[in-house]
Amino acid sequence: MHFAQYYLDCLSQASYLIGDETTGRAVLVDPRRDIDDYLQDAAAAGLRIELVIETHVHADFLSGHLELARATGATIAFGEAARTGFPIRRLRDGERIFLGEAGNGGSGGVTLTVLATPGHTLESLCLVVHEDPDDPVPFGVLTGDTLFVGDVGRPDLLSAAGHSPHDMAVRLHHSLHTKLLTLPDATRVFPAHGAGSACGRSLSTETSSTIGDQRRLNYALQPMPVAEFVRLVTAGQPATPGYFAHDAALNRDGHPLLDADEPPALTLEEALAARDQQGAVLLDCRPLASYTRAHLQGSLHTSLDTRFAEYAGSVVAPGTPIVLLADPGKEREARLRLARIGYDHVLGHLPDPAAVLNREPALVRRSHRVGPEELAEKLRQLTVDGSDTDMTTGSGSGSGSDTATGTATDTATDTATGTATGTATAVGSGTGWDAAMAMATVTATGPDTGGRFPRAQLVDVRNPAEYAAGALPGARSIPLATLPDRITELDPARPVVLYCRSGNRSVIAAALLEARGFGDVCDLEGGYEAMAGT
Repeated sequence: MHFAQYYLDCLSQASYLIGDETTGRAVLVDPRRDIDDYLQDAAAAGLRIELVIETHVHADFLSGHLELARATGATIAFGEAARTGFPIRRLRDGERIFLGEAGNGGSGGVTLTVLATPGHTLESLCLVVHEDPDDPVPFGVLTGDTLFVGDVGRPDLLSAAGHSPHDMAVRLHHSLHTKLLTLPDATRVFPAHGAGSACGRSLSTETSSTIGDQRRLNYALQPMPVAEFVRLVTAGQPATPGYFAHDAALNRDGHPLLDADEPPALTLEEALAARDQQGAVLLDCRPLASYTRAHLQGSLHTSLDTRFAEYAGSVVAPGTPIVLLADPGKEREARLRLARIGYDHVLGHLPDPAAVLNREPALVRRSHRVGPEELAEKLRQLTVDGSDTDMTTGSGSGSGSDTATGTATDTATDTATGTATGTATAVGSGTGWDAAMAMATVTATGPDTGGRFPRAQLVDVRNPAEYAAGALPGARSIPLATLPDRITELDPARPVVLYCRSGNRSVIAAALLEARGFGDVCDLEGGYEAMAGT
């Protein structure tokens, strides 16, 4: 058997090439759009890709089933419940796919068994892999988005289609316990995603495991009532980037084939005209330090050094024309990584952005970043106006008012409209924010949409589970992926202070606010980790 996993770190996405070396027959599972690696490896191993199997209709990346079908003539296959805009083979529960001699009237060889496992989506399937159909213990199982290492698939992505997270979670529980957990403990587990993916909340950095290890260690597979399982897997999921629905539709209905050529070079005048006349986004994908030091006014940012495509899809609407500002030699990579999430409308790139910025100082802006001590001082100055004072410790609920008392000299009463409950603790010396922000945490069961700063707006752009585990007092939770849709909740006439875990997502959020006309925006350098460590 030929078995290869292709793991794409920037999207936390795995695809698989499985073949029988005797017959040369092979399948590809969950491919990305740039297919050259698959084709080269298959040719080197003497394999013919005859079938492209999607474990479900993906939402987090644009799959390469159409590109592979065009390049190899392979048939595209989905689970039986899939509805697509192109011809497919529908795989039934229990169906066996023979890649070895058994498929040619003989016996033996690599065999795949289809398991219908609805829950993440209706058409979700898993593939049990046997090196020989009579082996008592399978080589492994490809679990798609049904089972991850350390987690299970999220059941809430079909809410817009009328399928409640509760209903899908019940289906997921059934699929896990009646299909996957009936496999022998030694069966290897090969999921479609790893840590960082928005398709779950607690995914491991490991890219494979075993059924036995997951039975023992995965929180969602522990013995519990179905109702408790439903509660666990429907709570605290990451905010879904805006491009998810777009990609799901393209993967279901069809999309143009990949164009991976280098985007054309544009002059500064052409780039600005594209922005002003076509509504194009100037997307600066240089390293964070380069962007914060100097960038074009109104440009958005997400670095190629991070989860570039996912973050771009969080702040740029699908279909928006894009002009890339990348370091020399990085333009093709940027275009390809955007194409992996279906963002194909790249008009061109601005060559050598650093040189352009040096020539055009009037168009240059520098990001305003603050450290923990400076943030404490800034918030203290912004909140004290002679009548409103601040707090150091307190607890509150989102039912109406929130009163705080503490050991420092400043106390305050403020109004909250959120659903969060929690306690903020402060350790330090001095008064007001000098004491309160020296070490501040708050635990919450939901977003605190109330404001504790009459002037400044403190915004936590991390995901809900991160916020619930600890946040700065008074911060309102607006995850980065939801910020474009919730930006009207913020007042552009008031200062905005943003933070995330380490200081990357907050820069992306600050760029978006500045591009939308917010005049006084800063972010916490080093993020919540830096503040909590002071």
